[in-house]
Amino acid sequence: MNIMLGVSGGVDSSVAALLLKQQGHALSGLFMQNWDEEDDGECRAEEDRKDALAVCGKLGIPFYSRNFAKTYWSEVFTHFLSEYKAGRTPNPDVLCNREIKFKTFLDEAKALGADKIATGHYAQVREKDGHFQLVRGADAGKDQTYFLHQLGQTQLAATLFPIGHLPKSEVRALAAGAGFATAAKKDSTGICFIGERDFRDFLGQYIPARTGEIRSVDGLRVGEHAGVFYYTLGQREGLHIGGIKGRAAAPWFVVGKDIHRNILYVDQGVESQWLQSRSLRSETAHWVAGMAPAAKFRCTAKTRYRQQDVACQVHVLPDGTLDVLFDEPQRAVTPGQSLVLYADDVCLGGAVIAKTDAPMEIRLRQETTA
Repeated sequence: MNIMLGVSGGVDSSVAALLLKQQGHALSGLFMQNWDEEDDGECRAEEDRKDALAVCGKLGIPFYSRNFAKTYWSEVFTHFLSEYKAGRTPNPDVLCNREIKFKTFLDEAKALGADKIATGHYAQVREKDGHFQLVRGADAGKDQTYFLHQLGQTQLAATLFPIGHLPKSEVRALAAGAGFATAAKKDSTGICFIGERDFRDFLGQYIPARTGEIRSVDGLRVGEHAGVFYYTLGQREGLHIGGIKGRAAAPWFVVGKDIHRNILYVDQGVESQWLQSRSLRSETAHWVAGMAPAAKFRCTAKTRYRQQDVACQVHVLPDGTLDVLFDEPQRAVTPGQSLVLYADDVCLGGAVIAKTDAPMEIRLRQETTA
């Protein structure tokens, strides 16, 4: 079997290459450049490319490099910007997986003669009754099915996740044993096209900053924000709210964004009632199996990466959107982020969160339509 592995220059894809090579597959590596760097080179794409090339060279496998930056810009980054302009908080990693790593990369791999692709994601594929399931990675702390929930049968049938059954500690040990320079390399964090730069500085290049008031939920002006687009629900850092006369010396958290009036709303207390929601409405859902399990069913869900699963009731509406009712109130469920559904260790699919019943969100919708 000819396999094209996505090599990133990190430890995970390095060990994925090692395992596939040991299994005797006809293996090649392809490095994807998804962002054209500026002079500051924050993404370190060239450094990563050299590390990926070194691993392929050490294993004696062919190495390819492709620039998918134009596709990334049109299919991922423009959506990222439009979501922020609308006051939502998008997750570009989900779109990148769907549009780049398991579409553009898959097409390129097939054009180069590959039968299947492989990546260093912490996830697993299970075939059952002629269908493919997306299964959580064995390392619960590294499981990446949240970011892969938009994959379908075509992608899973053509994909291998060689390290999905391993804990991260063993992956690093295998890399060290193989003499890979990537063995001790730090995991990449955040969004590549932002890199180590300040998020506000980066976003300000594309969305002009407009300062405005920070208000408490009862309307008191407590500070000034640099632009409502820069903040997300539940955020504590970067508010720079000093001591407020008559208010407790407790931290403030973002509880709402009024895009139209350019006001950022905050409240004190990590469990502020203004951030709590019991239900949400999603955009059109994607199902890994190609269809929903039922019109109504119970499962568990995540509304953010690394969140503990929470029990919920899901109602699939005729237009494909979802009404989801959580068993317990959830904090800072954020429009624009992904709702991902699970049945035990199987990822069922998910959808972008459209709106919730959080008190501040309801209030702002009513004020906007009044």
